[in-house]
Amino acid sequence: MFDAARYLERINASSRASLATLHRAHLESVPFENLDIHLGRPIRLDTDALFDKVVTRRRGGFCYELNGLFSRLLTARGFNVTPLSARVASDDKDGTFGPEFDHLTLQVEDAGEKWLVDVGFGDGFIEPLRLDERGVQTRGGRDYRLSEDGEGLLLSCGSEKGWEAQYALSLVPRVLEDFTGMCHHHQTSPASIFTQRRLCTKATPTGRVTLKEGTLVLTEGPERRELPVLDEDSRRQVLAEHFGVAL
Repeated sequence: MFDAARYLERINASSRASLATLHRAHLESVPFENLDIHLGRPIRLDTDALFDKVVTRRRGGFCYELNGLFSRLLTARGFNVTPLSARVASDDKDGTFGPEFDHLTLQVEDAGEKWLVDVGFGDGFIEPLRLDERGVQTRGGRDYRLSEDGEGLLLSCGSEKGWEAQYALSLVPRVLEDFTGMCHHHQTSPASIFTQRRLCTKATPTGRVTLKEGTLVLTEGPERRELPVLDEDSRRQVLAEHFGVAL
């Protein structure tokens, strides 16, 4: 059963925390990970099941799980929350995007403003973005921009190469159940990036920690270290030490 107080304890946040504080606290406490997919454990878009996984068993998840559950916490806190569908930019950077419902993100209304909230995109913005702002928005030392894209919006992130698209966002209101088909696809299709390799990543107050296949990546400010993770015993130790995850 959903328990907002236990959820707040899980992300080390107080009951009076602001939307931005909740967003940052979630990203620094709950990892983005796809480990259950590689363990053959089905993921169901059911609030009780998601609460058990993320809060009770102190695991992470991917967008449908993390944003799906976070929306429940925000609703319990009195925010007006609307799930939105996004199409993720191709890794090839060729201007193409995934299908509808490729990614679940959230529109949240707070203090008369609409915000883009996303705790399920891995290395994304650390605090919410203003949905109606078209200029540069800096979060955690990185620049982001929302630009008009037909009837929706395009989220881009600034880099040394210029602006790089992250996802194309539809503003049509959705419900969690709308994402069931793509959630199944990403768990089962060989074409899905989530079935191709394991990943566990989490923001830290000074950077990020990421466990990829065979490598632990530690970033702190501009510094980046890569350490080999050579076997499954080492991998389990890294998951426990850096993410608090026990499979």
